[in-house]
Amino acid sequence: MSIRSHLRTALADTLKRHPRLWQGARAIDEQIERTRFSAARALPVLIRPEPRRLHIAITAHCNQRCVGCRYGRDFMPGSQLPWPIVRDLLDDAREIGMWDVRLYGGEPLLHPDLPKMVEHTVGLGLECYVTTNAIRLGEQIDTLYAAGLRRVTIGFYGVGDAYDQYAQRKGRFARVEASIARVRERYGSAVSLRINWLLMRPTCSVEAFDAMLAFAEKYDLTVRTDLIHYSLPYFDEGPDRCLQFRPEDEPAIRAVVGEMLRRRAENPARFTQTVEAMRSMPDWLLKGPDMRVPCDNYQMIWVGADGTVKLCYVTFRLGNLHEQRLSEIVFTETHRQAARDAFQLNCPNCHCELDTRIAKHAPSLKRYRQPEIS
Repeated sequence: MSIRSHLRTALADTLKRHPRLWQGARAIDEQIERTRFSAARALPVLIRPEPRRLHIAITAHCNQRCVGCRYGRDFMPGSQLPWPIVRDLLDDAREIGMWDVRLYGGEPLLHPDLPKMVEHTVGLGLECYVTTNAIRLGEQIDTLYAAGLRRVTIGFYGVGDAYDQYAQRKGRFARVEASIARVRERYGSAVSLRINWLLMRPTCSVEAFDAMLAFAEKYDLTVRTDLIHYSLPYFDEGPDRCLQFRPEDEPAIRAVVGEMLRRRAENPARFTQTVEAMRSMPDWLLKGPDMRVPCDNYQMIWVGADGTVKLCYVTFRLGNLHEQRLSEIVFTETHRQAARDAFQLNCPNCHCELDTRIAKHAPSLKRYRQPEIS
């Protein structure tokens, strides 16, 4: 466990009771990482595994058939992590100093042991959140709240018919809205709800953005914008790459990002991403793998529904939980080399974690702090 992980474990509860101290501690941590990023360009040995974020796809089962997703079909079909393996995984995550846990899928609310997983995560003192399509959230929120769940993020693909068309199921948006309404009715602001709005070719219009934001304001949801992918093994760009952007889409992309920035200036608390992250989005979407910002996924571990352990969502396989525990997989030479390779972009170079990568990379931070990007 790193020194910073020890300090965070010891001081987190106290600092969080004092928001200014907590923000100050986070700012110091960010500055340390920015310094490391700068020095590591000349000395890659400074990059070493420091896992903080654990993302667990607890099941590959899904109750939707989204155009851009392979879960529930041909990605790890039929796979689901059993409770004993997840329990041991969470215990190891706590021992090695990880900070927060994301439980997702597939659709995690289809896993019968999700409440036990939440309860165990919270009991270990780890931050816990669930990413769901929310179809069954209204039915299960009481059980999950009793288990200790206080943070939920929801995949969001448009409003009304636009959502149903992407999910390829009629009436699904109405069920999502009913679930969100029930959570707010039952627990108000005690449950943090965030929508992860997917910016893809079909949603790339100011009108679609405004409709999404109106929905978020109606139910007091925070908003994160996710960008359509090109390298995730479980995503698809759709028939004839209909979801993916093309060079001629640049004006539409910049119009949406401009509106995003304008609305963020009016209500910063609604949006979870920084101005710099938002300003970088057109470049991520248009340049793809040519966007050369070092990766910080040396601070992440991804676990698939079949037990596969990787450094990140895309690549750098480290092992499998059906063969070894997490404690035996991390901090090996394989893990150390993967951390360095990720930082140096010896990989498909996705745009995962673009927010923190921009914040830690001084040249990018300087560039996207400027009001106008040429």
